[in-house]
Amino acid sequence: MVDVEVAFRPATKGDCRDIAALYRISSDGVADYIWTKLAGPDEDILDVGQRRYEQEDSVFSYRNCTIVESAGQIAGMLVAFPMHVDPQAEAEADPVLRPYSELEEDNSYYICGMALLPVFRGQGIGTKLLDLAETQARERGFGKTSLIVFEQNVGAKRLYDRFGYREIARRAVRPHPLIHMTGDALLMVKTIDAE
Repeated sequence: MVDVEVAFRPATKGDCRDIAALYRISSDGVADYIWTKLAGPDEDILDVGQRRYEQEDSVFSYRNCTIVESAGQIAGMLVAFPMHVDPQAEAEADPVLRPYSELEEDNSYYICGMALLPVFRGQGIGTKLLDLAETQARERGFGKTSLIVFEQNVGAKRLYDRFGYREIARRAVRPHPLIHMTGDALLMVKTIDAE
C-alpha cells in the first residue's frame, strides 16, 4: 500500500477515455457487453465507451463524473446521477441487462460506477467517494442513494455494508462470457439525512 494524497474534481470532456477505462473496471464486464453491442465494425469497445461519456445529454456523460487525482494523474472516478424510474416504460428486452434495470431504485441518487486503480485501493478513498456521492445527493434534494453490486464482489459489498447501505432486492445474473460475475446482483440503498 502506498500512502498518497488525492484530490477530487469534476470530470472534463478530455477525461472520457480514462472514465471509460475505469468504468470497465467498475462494471465487471457489463460495460464490455453493452459497448460490444454498440460498436461499429472493427471499433474498439474503449472507443465506444469514450464516445458515450463524451455525450452531454445522457446520464452516461462526463458531466456526471468526478475524477480522483493523485500527483496530477487520474487515480479513479465516480459516476453518479439522479435515478427516476418511469413506471410506464417497457421492460428491458435484453435478458442479460434485464436484472440490472429491474434493480433501479426510483427517486434515488444512483452510484452507477466507482473505480480506483489498484495502487490506490485500501486507503479509504472509496469511503471518501461514497461521502461525496451523499453530498451530491443532498445538494440535488435526494434522501437516499442507491447502487448495484455483485454479491461475489465481497470487498465492495463489505464497504457498502459498513457505510450503511442495506440490500433491498436481488436478481440472478444472466451468465454471459463478457460478464465476470455470476450469482446475484444486489440493489443496496442508503437513506441519508437532508441538509
